[in-house]
Amino acid sequence: MNSPASKTAVDRHYDLIIIGTGSGNSIPGPGFEGQSIAIIEKASFGGTCLNAGCIPTKMYVHTADVALQTAEAGRLGLDAEVNSVDWPGMVSRIFDNRVDPIATAGEEYRRGPNTPNIDVYDQHAVFVGERTLRTGQGAHQRTISGDQIVVAAGSRPFIPEAIATSGVRYHTNEDIMRMPRLPKSLVIIGGGYIAMEFAHVFDALGTDVTIIARSTLLGNLDEDLHDRFNALAAERFDIRFGRTTIGADQTDEGISVRLDDGSTATGEVLLVAAGRIPNGDLLDLPSGGIETIGAGRVRVDDYGRSTSAAGVWALGDVSSPYMLKHVANAEMRAVRHNLLNPEKLQKMPHDHVPAAVFTHPQIATVGMTEAQARKEGHNVAVKVQDYGDVAFGWAMEDTTGICKLIADQDTGKLLGAHYMGPHASTLIQQMITVLAFDLDVRQFAANQYWIHPGLPEVTENALLGLTFN
Repeated sequence: MNSPASKTAVDRHYDLIIIGTGSGNSIPGPGFEGQSIAIIEKASFGGTCLNAGCIPTKMYVHTADVALQTAEAGRLGLDAEVNSVDWPGMVSRIFDNRVDPIATAGEEYRRGPNTPNIDVYDQHAVFVGERTLRTGQGAHQRTISGDQIVVAAGSRPFIPEAIATSGVRYHTNEDIMRMPRLPKSLVIIGGGYIAMEFAHVFDALGTDVTIIARSTLLGNLDEDLHDRFNALAAERFDIRFGRTTIGADQTDEGISVRLDDGSTATGEVLLVAAGRIPNGDLLDLPSGGIETIGAGRVRVDDYGRSTSAAGVWALGDVSSPYMLKHVANAEMRAVRHNLLNPEKLQKMPHDHVPAAVFTHPQIATVGMTEAQARKEGHNVAVKVQDYGDVAFGWAMEDTTGICKLIADQDTGKLLGAHYMGPHASTLIQQMITVLAFDLDVRQFAANQYWIHPGLPEVTENALLGLTFN
């Protein structure tokens, strides 16, 4: 592919430019050694997942799980308690000892002798023409172009206007885990997976948590999981269901959030977890001829190509309908293949996408909900299996965990699987396999061993409980 025609003076032309070092950083590898590559990253290497998302949050979640299990140990005949929480020590362990060194090492590797064909640009970039970018300012400004460009710029927290214009101090997932001390009270705006994970973390560590939710919590869940989770959460947190934030004020004690019914929610610290928005609107995509959905989501075809700009690809949160790290990784593998094999393109892998919420109880889902399956006209078989009905569930004294399976009575094919309870994100993997390989669940349970007494027996019993024609 020839260098893009542009009236803008170009300082350097590359075979490939990658914007973002989350999943995008994994593209260079075997097959790209002979190509000149530019990687643009204005923040820390590793993207949201490493620096402010999946990895550090789960390290906090695990700590919270241990704290909550300790607090509830009395039901197992143990007299145990958490005497103190060393929040600064946790921050140091997670970030100083793990996350930050990995991010630094990732950048050093890309700048080092092992990848001599790669240049790293550490300033913000915007499109200034067809496959042409300007990065940096002043003496550090450079204009670069590429035969191929991969936009993997991720997403950022959405801030409601009522908070953005209020002038109050607020936190998002990007900085709340690095606070210098554990707050006594916390107000969370949002009812999605990020809000629920942080609500669990802070409550388990001793913070009083208030949640402001426009409707209910985790509204996309299957009805059985949704209703049970909301009931359990209401026992644990102060939840303002169906409320909208109209403003906020800074007080001597912290933050006071004003709600649409005239009430307020107060706390020492405010966390905004009201969703995420793609970062495409920060890149001046129109100047590159790149079509978007809304302001910031890159419109791509089934293969990850921009629908309007030749030689431009996109993956991850900036373009995907699924803002999940495992999806971004899978999309990266498809785009990497397509860059190297333009005559044999692979579609973006969006079939049977699973998701998990690392709150308490833990939640994992894949496939259709019961309502979706019925709406699509399937002859539905449903089984809801309690964790507490299998031996390991007895050992845990579990009273809230469930596995819900949805299948087609006529074909024996699994339509959806939904878990809420301990190790949900692990237990669901077998059902992800069933969907991925299009297996018939009428034989799946009987044709293999299930270790007794293991927690996967909850899946076995759910499968055996499905009825077929």
